[in-house]
Amino acid sequence: MAEIFSLEYPQSLGVFDKYADAQKAVDHLSDHEFPVQNVLIVGTELKQVERVTGRLTWGRVLMAGAGSGVGFGLFVGLLLALFSDGSSFAAAVLGGLLLGLVFGVTSAALGYAATRGNRDFSSVQKVVATKYEVLVEHKFLAQGQELLTKMPGRDPFAV
Repeated sequence: MAEIFSLEYPQSLGVFDKYADAQKAVDHLSDHEFPVQNVLIVGTELKQVERVTGRLTWGRVLMAGAGSGVGFGLFVGLLLALFSDGSSFAAAVLGGLLLGLVFGVTSAALGYAATRGNRDFSSVQKVVATKYEVLVEHKFLAQGQELLTKMPGRDPFAV
């Protein structure tokens, strides 16, 4: 699978600030019968972005732990109920829920206590590219460059 994401001798056709612009360049090449199977769009200049979503308190941590624990406990309880006789179905589900609740709250509390107040907020993170480079197999570089110079709206002095 790694071979599909590599070229033997890649050469740069251009660097774009937006993925949509790199995609538009490849689409232009495709529209002009360029062998686009020899092209890669590579996100470069990566940065990690973290969006703070809220303040963490003991109440929020314990409620989140309870919620995830109940969900997991329900799953385990239903699995146990499948292998029990019909009379203990409700007991298996209820037992799973209670064990999940206890486990979820306990694990959330231990995790939060381990931070010792050094991270009292919740967040989501992702890695994003700030530039997108269009690479092409070396033997198609000249053809690709020629086609991109004729692309409508393309800066003729851009790399």
